[in-house]
Amino acid sequence: MPVPRSFRKVGRTVNPFIVPVARRVWPLAVIHHVGRRSGRSYETPVMAFPAPEGWVVALIYGDDVQWLRNARGAGGVALTRAGQRHPVGEVRQLDAPTGAPLVPAWARAVLRPARVRGYVLLVATR
Repeated sequence: MPVPRSFRKVGRTVNPFIVPVARRVWPLAVIHHVGRRSGRSYETPVMAFPAPEGWVVALIYGDDVQWLRNARGAGGVALTRAGQRHPVGEVRQLDAPTGAPLVPAWARAVLRPARVRGYVLLVATR
């Protein structure tokens, strides 16, 4: 089971304080996305790991998170990692058996208690 929904409220409260750190400190990153209905810009901190085509993000809150819905609905996102902003051309959802091997072993061990069932591959625009 992913992290309980009740933790999302905590995340929304803490995110504004984490975002400045996440822009620069590895393995954290910030996903920039635009609201599907509001058109507002949002920044969501995540853990992003390099992959051959871009970056892999573990869906610790499940696959019904707003940033993922916005990425699909608005047609794209950008990722800031280690101080550099990268445009993302495609967002692919991966199941756990496909996504987990793309994440370093130490990160899989850290994520194991969250019982992550899915991942997202953010394909870099070349």
